[in-house]
This record gives sequence, structure tokens and C-alpha cells, in this order.
Amino acid sequence: MSAGLAAGLFAAFAFALGLILGSFLNVCIHRLPREQSVVTPRSACPSCGRLIVWYDNVPVLSYLILRGRCRGCGATIAARYPLVEATTGLLFLALALVRGPGLGWVVDAAFAAALVALIVIDAEHQILPDVITLPGIAAGLAASPLRAAFAPDEGTPAAIFVDHLAAAVLGYLMLFAVNAAYRGWQGMRGVPGGERLDGIGRGDYKLLAMVGAFLGLRLMLFTLFAGAVVGALWGIYLMTFHGYGWRSKLPYGVFLGGAAILALFCGEPVVRWYALQLRGLP
Repeated sequence: MSAGLAAGLFAAFAFALGLILGSFLNVCIHRLPREQSVVTPRSACPSCGRLIVWYDNVPVLSYLILRGRCRGCGATIAARYPLVEATTGLLFLALALVRGPGLGWVVDAAFAAALVALIVIDAEHQILPDVITLPGIAAGLAASPLRAAFAPDEGTPAAIFVDHLAAAVLGYLMLFAVNAAYRGWQGMRGVPGGERLDGIGRGDYKLLAMVGAFLGLRLMLFTLFAGAVVGALWGIYLMTFHGYGWRSKLPYGVFLGGAAILALFCGEPVVRWYALQLRGLP
């Protein structure tokens, strides 16, 4: 088999697997915020309760065939379902093209899938479930020594593990400190303790720790910076044009998760470029 054909088959496999896993992520996105099992019962229409048969559960395609409506009652199916499936498929495909087959693709694809679920859950419910972030931290740390096999320039397995562990701890503590400072600032403004709001949710601490566990210190800092910049710009837009105030809530996990996905594809070149600029300073 030629190298080109093998690469094409792997890309097709990655895309198909992403579509299938995206369908499962939709189950997680719907059920986890409601503290329901993602295994049982079988998926059903939330409007009429009709069980969804296999041919109505083919990723993206079934939605198009049914024209976005339940076969039983005609209720509208949220566009989020095919979007999550397509997004996951495209992410898996893009990672396959960038990483190629191997451990690097497996680790990064699993991380990307978790991020997709967290981003959508946070956008819809403004929560980041521990059932994803905490196992995600453990999985990222457990997988970190494997990077020595597909990214040998990062160092020995032990050195990589220490870097990722430090990134996880620092990521958590940085957001914890920012939130503590924000609550202290409210106190200086005379806001009573019982009425003070968290500037950053505790789920965000764990999300950034998960990013550090998977990506290491440099890309965790890249994620934090990029997520903060985009989140701040979005907040300014909402305050300017939609009447939001400083006490309004934003799903910060959406911006952190999006920045982490960006880090998977272009974080290293950006970090290297920035390091070169620093070295050139007088």
C-alpha cells in the first residue's frame, strides 16, 4: 500500500470516528448537566419519548434526511446535534492531517473531544462538569510521558511529566488567585461577603488544569492568554452593545476551550516566535 493511500485511509477513518464520537458527545452534553447516565436509557425524542432507531441516529446524515425534525412527532431537532458531530469529525480529520497515525493523534483527539463537550456544556449551562475535567486531568498526566515517543524534542518521559504536572497545578492556582483577587476587589468596593460573585468559576480552574496536564506549561500559558484576550473582547462587545455590566456572567470555559483547541494546531509555532522576539530584546 502506498504512503498516500495509507494517509488517505487514516484521514477517512479519523473523520468517521469523529462523527461517531460526536454523536456520543451529544448524549454527554444533554445528560451530564442533568446528572443522568450517558449509558442508559437509549436515546429518545425529548418531545414525544419515541426511541431513536439506528437509521435515525447516523451522524449528520440522519439530521439532513429528517430535515431537522423528529420522525415521530415532527418536533424540531436542535442544530447543535449535527454541528457537534461535524465539528468533532473535522477536528479529528485535521489532527490526522497534522499528526498522522500514532499515539500523538490518539492523545490529542481524545483531548479535543473532551474540549468540544465542555465548550458546548458551558455555553448552554455555564457549568464545566467534574466528571469530564477531573478524569481529564488524570488522563492528561498519565499520557504525558508518551509524548517522548512522538515529540522527543520535549525531553525525557520524566521531564515531560514534571512539566505537565507543574502546568496543571499552576493553571489551577493562577485562576484561583485571579478569582480571589476579584472577590477582594469587590470587598474594597463595599460589596458584602454574601453578595460577592466569583469572577472565574471553579470549573474553569479545573479546565485550565486539564489543559496543562495535556499540553504542558508553554501551551497552557498560551491558552490562558488567548482565552483571556478573546473573552475580554467578547465581554467588551456585550457591555457596549447589549447592556451587560461588570457583574454579568460569561461562560469563560468556552474561550479557554477554544484557545486550547487553537493551541493544538498553532500554539507551538506562536510560542517559539514569541520566545525569539524576547531573545532579540536589548
